[in-house]
Amino acid sequence: MLLIHDIVEIDAGDAPIHGVHDSAALELAEQQAAERLFGLLPPDQAERLLSVWREFEAAESADARFAKALDRLQPLLLNTLTEGGTWTENSVSEQQVHERYGPTISAGSPALWAHARTLVARHFGNRPS
Repeated sequence: MLLIHDIVEIDAGDAPIHGVHDSAALELAEQQAAERLFGLLPPDQAERLLSVWREFEAAESADARFAKALDRLQPLLLNTLTEGGTWTENSVSEQQVHERYGPTISAGSPALWAHARTLVARHFGNRPS
């Protein structure tokens, strides 16, 4: 599910979580990329991959919510392991991290978010709450 999602992002262009972008335009670009890419396949395979991609995007299943949590956790981990990385480059606050990462990670795995919150607090020099 994550790889299918990433293939579409590679084609459509990825919007960094801390960047300013037009969400509607990005959603349309991703939809068009998914249809174009998977349309290159035999119809049964195309529909199956489009279905998996749509499931991820909608986050309606437990699998999709967990996949989205992992997708959001990865850059959080990278930032906590690289002295801030894009957080430092973009002047991201601890509150912004909680707002931008927390709901998605928590929806997929409260346990992952509990651990991630500890890493975030440590990064920002605070005690975990």
